[in-house]
Amino acid sequence: MIGIISYGGYIPLWRLSRSAISSELKGEKAIAGFDEDSVTMAVEAAVNCLGNIERKSIDGLIFCSTTTPYLEKQSASLIANALDLRRNIFTADALGCLRGGTIGLKIALDMVKAGSAKRVLVTAADCRLGAPKSNLEKDSGDGAAAFIVGDSDKPLAIIQDSYSISNEIMDMWRLNGEAFVNKEEDRWVEEEGYQKVVKEVVSGLMSKHNMMAKDFTKTVFYYPNARSLKAIADVIGLDPKQMQDSLFDKVGNTGTSYALVLLACALEDSKPGDKLLFASYGDGSDAFLIEVCNHEKNEGQGMKRFLERKKIIGDYTKYLVWRKILPVDKSRAAEIPKPSLKEMWRREDEQYRMHAGKCKACGTIQYPAQRVCTKCHTKDQFDMVRLSDKTGEVYTWTQDNGTGTIEFPIVTLVNVQGGGRVFCILTDASAEEVRVGLRVVFTFRKSYGEILPEYIWKVRPI
Repeated sequence: MIGIISYGGYIPLWRLSRSAISSELKGEKAIAGFDEDSVTMAVEAAVNCLGNIERKSIDGLIFCSTTTPYLEKQSASLIANALDLRRNIFTADALGCLRGGTIGLKIALDMVKAGSAKRVLVTAADCRLGAPKSNLEKDSGDGAAAFIVGDSDKPLAIIQDSYSISNEIMDMWRLNGEAFVNKEEDRWVEEEGYQKVVKEVVSGLMSKHNMMAKDFTKTVFYYPNARSLKAIADVIGLDPKQMQDSLFDKVGNTGTSYALVLLACALEDSKPGDKLLFASYGDGSDAFLIEVCNHEKNEGQGMKRFLERKKIIGDYTKYLVWRKILPVDKSRAAEIPKPSLKEMWRREDEQYRMHAGKCKACGTIQYPAQRVCTKCHTKDQFDMVRLSDKTGEVYTWTQDNGTGTIEFPIVTLVNVQGGGRVFCILTDASAEEVRVGLRVVFTFRKSYGEILPEYIWKVRPI
């Protein structure tokens, strides 16, 4: 049966109180940390989705976003490296469209149906910017979701059918060189764009299967903003109890990943036999009929634990600095030169895949891998092992207060579970929180260079 084999998600630790934007606002929005972007969040969601699945079983990876760091370079290949997937897989970016997440899901589904792949990983993430104080800034949030589509005897959910329409409308857009998303007048966008398009695609799918709104256990729709939830329920004739929580008061609209984030939440709360009506929006819409199977949920996978863990930021200025809308004082900062691209290429297995060397003679693990074992001195007798999916404990640490960067880096020496010791920067924590023995997990993040996007493995508290 072809369907969803696994799902996962990621919501950043940080939340910006909406009252920091405007005093009359309530709730909070999820915001990426200063060292996060769409690529790093996509990796986090994909790691959560993969769980204990053998990574060599993945035949393709599709990355979906409107905020990729590159205008001309694939990001999916970078994500595949960070996930330590095989080299002989299909990779693709689905970019520039808010329904890119479901476009990726549809491509993955068709690939599996056609037999060109057995398992395809779809990961979507966005870190969009609305102009300061605008409605878009208030409504948007950052986050990611990932799904594995494949053929299995025991899928988590079966994708029974899909229905798509294309629609040309200038409701939301961003041109080359623009930092902020543009949006036409809200009422027109919602009434002439969103409501009509979603009603058309949902009606088309229900008519195809002779189904009515009451036949679905839950509906999972993309929502442009909080008030559109009730509007679309009235247009289609849905009971509000059928509708998946929009997460607007906790996270916000996460762009390309938003529909998939809500689908992951719905699957977490589902039970065998539930029928889900799932629809996206953006220059058209994709709708899917999904039936949940009898399955055991994987502990730790999904959205709930990321929704529960959070740190509130009440400082709007700090948020603007993190998003590089306001400049950083660099009077004390050392200049970080352009990275050597040849050196990055040579160290790909170390930097992105986080491979360490394990001595065949005595089992000692060294990172980075060395030719000679530090314990038994055996030469050139190593197996490569991945450390990025391991946990660890802080052995010792220090803070560099002279960097002049957005946040002073906390440099740690980490004892890795199963062997090995790694120098890593600690993120998502302050100097007051770090201690010897702190349990940490590896996380893929941006480095401190600004000339080119640079990524490294850091650690964060568990």
